[in-house]
Amino acid sequence: MSSYLPVPPEPGGDPASVELLAAALRRDAADLEVYAQVLTGTLADALPPGSVAIERKRGMADRLAGREGRVVCLDVALGEQRLVLNLSGGRPSGEVCREVRGVILSRRPVALDEWVRELAEAIATRAESDSRARAALERLLLGG
Repeated sequence: MSSYLPVPPEPGGDPASVELLAAALRRDAADLEVYAQVLTGTLADALPPGSVAIERKRGMADRLAGREGRVVCLDVALGEQRLVLNLSGGRPSGEVCREVRGVILSRRPVALDEWVRELAEAIATRAESDSRARAALERLLLGG
């Protein structure tokens, strides 16, 4: 369904690298539930602990089957940037926030495509100095 790059591009502000990462993040976005599961799993495993908060909604069927439930909100904090993706209203809504010492200084609502691009830029910037973020970048680009 999607093609994978043989070698991930080097991060560092290269617009082509950010576009490739954004394309990898958009992969499988047609089915939001599957997209949310893949994205949350990849980010939560690869980014530093505490960087990703996931809110899920579990129905009775989920509880009986031992499932985690569906993702309704994804919150990614990287440095002073906080990216929130709300999936509970049927249509995804994104928000890009600037946060300093736990205080949100600004909020900007964005469409899904812009949210994905902001996330790609934040991961690419973080990957310049953080090996876990670099691993997240590689996993997202290589589909692993």
